[in-house]
Amino acid sequence: MKGWKRRGEWLEWTAPSELSSIWAADRAVLELIGEKWLRKWEASGDAVVKGRRLLLRMFPEEPGVEAGAWMPLEVLYEDDFCLVADKPAGVKVHPTADGEEGTLLHAAAWHLEASGQRCRPRHIHRLDEDTTGPVLLAKCGWAQVRLDEQMREKRISREYAAFVRGRFGQARGTIDAAIGRDRHHPTRRRVSPTGERAVTHYEVERQFAGAALVKLKLETGRTHQIRVHLAHLGHPLFGDTLYGGPSAPEIGRQALHGQRLTFDHPLTGEPVDVSCPWPRDFESLYERLQRSEK
Repeated sequence: MKGWKRRGEWLEWTAPSELSSIWAADRAVLELIGEKWLRKWEASGDAVVKGRRLLLRMFPEEPGVEAGAWMPLEVLYEDDFCLVADKPAGVKVHPTADGEEGTLLHAAAWHLEASGQRCRPRHIHRLDEDTTGPVLLAKCGWAQVRLDEQMREKRISREYAAFVRGRFGQARGTIDAAIGRDRHHPTRRRVSPTGERAVTHYEVERQFAGAALVKLKLETGRTHQIRVHLAHLGHPLFGDTLYGGPSAPEIGRQALHGQRLTFDHPLTGEPVDVSCPWPRDFESLYERLQRSEK
């Protein structure tokens, strides 16, 4: 949507003619921002009209995450509303205990602070600690609500690459199998008729002698979903000892990487398509499997 400009803490929209109140703005503008937000900002003085300009205090300075020790951050995409970061292996997306540091949110907090952005990063989805790939973060409360809505409506697409054991009988397919907790193991999940519905789409990108490179898309987002579903098919991931995968010394973790993330921009509605290159350990495993074919 045209006509929007960032002015420090404020987002500005310019109307074709003078406005009598915030509610005189174009209907598409009011629907985009949302009546609930507009009423809230109007009551607090954070939505004002100046002639033809509608000003919304969408980016108030706010306390960030206590970042702790400095951490690098690989930024794949960033604008005023959101940020997509490449999460490395061995890093959690967010703290899971009081005082825990060293997460992707901490790295994002360092990045924002260093670039003079007084805002708090908010994760929209998660990846397992040892899964690599892009993670979407919102940089203001309004963007978080809009992106959370896309997640609920399954309008954020996540594509993964995985190296798995065995040969596939079909080049592509869909795994529709509910996932629940494994009562015999505190962290493991399993396919269970009493679990939550889980749907994974897969396509074999390359078949090796006893392994395959598989592209996957999630329709749902259950804990360990790809790992559980592929193990259930008899194709556990390389390095995934929790689900019976073959050893992979060059990777030392489950061979799963998020290689693409697409979403609609919260303000413009335009598609944002972010690719994430394979990490070095993923490349090393691929090279080894290629050599085994010779």
